[in-house]
Amino acid sequence: MKTYSSIYNYHSNQKTIVTLGTFDGVHLGHQMIIRKLVTASKLLGGESLVLTFFPHPRMVLKQDDSIKLLNTMEEKIALLERYGLDNLVIHTFDKDFSQLSAEAFVSEVLVKQFNVGKIIIGYDHRFGKNRTADIHDLRMFGLKYDFEVEEISAQEIDHVSISSTKIRKALEVGDVSMANEYLGYDYTFSGTVVSGKKLGRTIGYPTANIQIPENYKLVPKNGIYIVSSVLDGSVVHGMMSVGVNPTFKNHPYTIEVNFLDWEGDLYGKAVCISIHDRIRDEERFDQLDLLIEKIQQDELITRKYFIEHV
Repeated sequence: MKTYSSIYNYHSNQKTIVTLGTFDGVHLGHQMIIRKLVTASKLLGGESLVLTFFPHPRMVLKQDDSIKLLNTMEEKIALLERYGLDNLVIHTFDKDFSQLSAEAFVSEVLVKQFNVGKIIIGYDHRFGKNRTADIHDLRMFGLKYDFEVEEISAQEIDHVSISSTKIRKALEVGDVSMANEYLGYDYTFSGTVVSGKKLGRTIGYPTANIQIPENYKLVPKNGIYIVSSVLDGSVVHGMMSVGVNPTFKNHPYTIEVNFLDWEGDLYGKAVCISIHDRIRDEERFDQLDLLIEKIQQDELITRKYFIEHV
């Protein structure tokens, strides 16, 4: 898959089969659209192309800094690459681009830059300045500029929309199992291991304190989770704590992972964590011994999970 950082960096003499959207999560609904796109490109002898945008349009148009996304752009690229896509164009969404008229978008981007032969799009897709154009306008433009328009049905679009909403809501309440079911893979996040208070070492459970650089990345509800990561080329199982560790006073919000049966120096290294399931909420303990006993129970649950899911 070839990746381009702007619409204007891409041009091909071959016809392209195009779809566009945010594709946040690249979940099962998105995967269906991508497979449809790739299949169509092979049948027509053209190249498949996905156009997506960053920042998220809501961040720009509504200046909504609170929006949380399922993927960073790096994660999205890695996910899309799994499905045999030929081209991914990531265009910076800004206010100037939002002012582009519908016909200018079609003629300048789809036709001139992408050499579009076919576009696969949702029945309810709106585009152009103030989102005034719809699929009926797109069909008219298709006749004018000689490209085909394939409509994704209401039923298929509903599946995509419902999945996105359910995934975010599921993660916000800690229902990782449901989120993973709709994603079709285990939810992940990436970050850098930074120095923490090293409290885990004092109770026999040293942790890697992980800092996520992207503040828009959705992190599941505070609690204890079953996770894994690839460290030094091997899959390592672990337990993750997300939250403020209420047993310790004035403890900051952290994401900490205790890797089972593994020792090594991870400070300054980037790690990718896969979240498999949730064990429990955060709890406050009046005695440290009670916390240690609870963590030991968490460890037993975690080890049992991986025995049953090999």
